Amino acid sequence: MIRLSVSLLLFFCLSCELITTQRSDPNIILIMSDDLGWGDTGFNGNTVINTPNLDMLANKGIVFNRFYSASAVCSPTRGSCLTGRNPYRLGIPGANTGHLRQEEITLPELLKERGYSTGHFGKWHLGTLTTKARDANRGRPGDFSNYSIPSMHGFDTWFVTESKVPTYDPMHKPTFFDTEKGESLRYGWKAIEDKASAENYGTRYWKGEEISETENLEGDDSKIIMDRVLPFIEKSVDNGQVFFSTIWLHTPHLPVVATTIMMNTYSEYSYREQIYYACITAMDEQIGRLWKKLEELGEAENTMIWFCSDNGPERDTPGSAGPFRERKRSLYEGGVRVPAFCVWPSKINPGQVSDFPCYTSDYLPTIVDFLNLSYPDDRPLDGISLVKVLNGSTEERQKPMGFHYYEKMSWVTDEYKLLSVDNGNTFELYNILEDKSEIQNIIQNNSEMANQMKNDLLNWIESCKRSNEEVDY
Repeated sequence: MIRLSVSLLLFFCLSCELITTQRSDPNIILIMSDDLGWGDTGFNGNTVINTPNLDMLANKGIVFNRFYSASAVCSPTRGSCLTGRNPYRLGIPGANTGHLRQEEITLPELLKERGYSTGHFGKWHLGTLTTKARDANRGRPGDFSNYSIPSMHGFDTWFVTESKVPTYDPMHKPTFFDTEKGESLRYGWKAIEDKASAENYGTRYWKGEEISETENLEGDDSKIIMDRVLPFIEKSVDNGQVFFSTIWLHTPHLPVVATTIMMNTYSEYSYREQIYYACITAMDEQIGRLWKKLEELGEAENTMIWFCSDNGPERDTPGSAGPFRERKRSLYEGGVRVPAFCVWPSKINPGQVSDFPCYTSDYLPTIVDFLNLSYPDDRPLDGISLVKVLNGSTEERQKPMGFHYYEKMSWVTDEYKLLSVDNGNTFELYNILEDKSEIQNIIQNNSEMANQMKNDLLNWIESCKRSNEEVDY
């Protein structure tokens, strides 16, 4: 009996040590908005749209003045977040093209091995979610060609849509649009008051393999998502597990929808602006709700939160790219430079602002570095670790960032940007530090440097092609 008691005591102590070791790791949350422009948040200088919770969190950590989405559109950027690799390398060149392949190594897979609980909530857009029903942009009965659900990539818990949904009452659309005020199926509308007159929008929320959600799907879409995030966090904490969660909100991707009460906050602006601004503020409220829950659970200090957008603002919307040129679908700064910050109160000093160039492909290498995770040495990564940056380093970025979006391509160093919008037939060169609005093309006077950057860019593109062609890594 004595030996048994000692054995049990030893087992208990080892178990406690294991739990303590796991809980010393940070919780990790990657929040991504959809089509939010660089200039759409208060922490980047917007004085119209109310984003007090985003501004509060940004002030608690480090704001990135020069943070880029890995692509000018949605799906490719999302692939980069989970893999640390450029979407062109992944075979996801654009929205609604390709899918996240199981051969890729993802953050949730790595963190699950570490003992994390893993959850994905909101937009997926990395493949179809059903082979039995018609759903959203690409889901079709009997079509397995791009079937790729979160549980194939390391997520234990998920609540997701294939692609976009209205930002309020996400399963519905009206039968009538007030076109005189600017409503349309594409842009958005004031929230439907009489649901009996509503039509199905044509998409679903999925919470398991071929299992769609049928409850709690009315109201603000950001709240509907957060209603699933918070129980996941609570359960993880109750189980003594650190957690990893991606929260990919649909806001403010069109169609934008808001109630009269929500719109009243912006009553001095146009009808279309009221709807647009209101849904962003609603999203901000839910991010504040997330932070409050983390504080209540005692998890706020040891939670690493990253926030960014998946690309620049959509055209023909009130969204702002700030001082930057062009918008979504462009590789000029306005299409890929996005609002971003990282907060981790116990490790990152508050009130920092960084001009270091970084992008969504840096997420995985940074977290791998922080946690000293194992990653294959022979698999090309396009991102780098930002650990030194988060610690306040002002070093230059040694590894350039490559971008490729159909006929557009660019190569971005710490100071310069080489860009082509016609599949490499002509190039432009900008000094991003001195000319952030990309007004002055300086390639004529810097041909030697431009040629070197062009060679580096084309070699990188060839590397991405090789990775894409290697089905079995």
